[in-house]
Amino acid sequence: MFDAQFMALPGISPQEYSYLQNATNGLNEQQVRTFLMIYSGKRKNPSDMLLFCVIGLCLVPGLQRFIIGQIGMGILYLFTAGLCLIGSIVDIINHKELAFEHNQKMVFESLQMTRMSNFQ
Repeated sequence: MFDAQFMALPGISPQEYSYLQNATNGLNEQQVRTFLMIYSGKRKNPSDMLLFCVIGLCLVPGLQRFIIGQIGMGILYLFTAGLCLIGSIVDIINHKELAFEHNQKMVFESLQMTRMSNFQ
């Protein structure tokens, strides 16, 4: 029913698509629209995450961690040159998982905000 709306998200993976379907199960059409409006602003595209990881490797160690809200890890990467470059290289390899984990947290936050907006 709402498949086209989920597919409009740039760079959506089948895993994220399935997660979104399960998370929004039971919401009406208006709630799904509200959810998608909130979620699309918080979500990180895996392609963008790869770009952040490469910039984190070459210019600003830890940039990718700051972008996804892991401030402590970002500071650690910054002061240790990306954990001697090893951590930054691992993040490049795992950029899709970094984006998906961040997006899972944003799904939860967006659902909470959607549910709270219905009570007011």
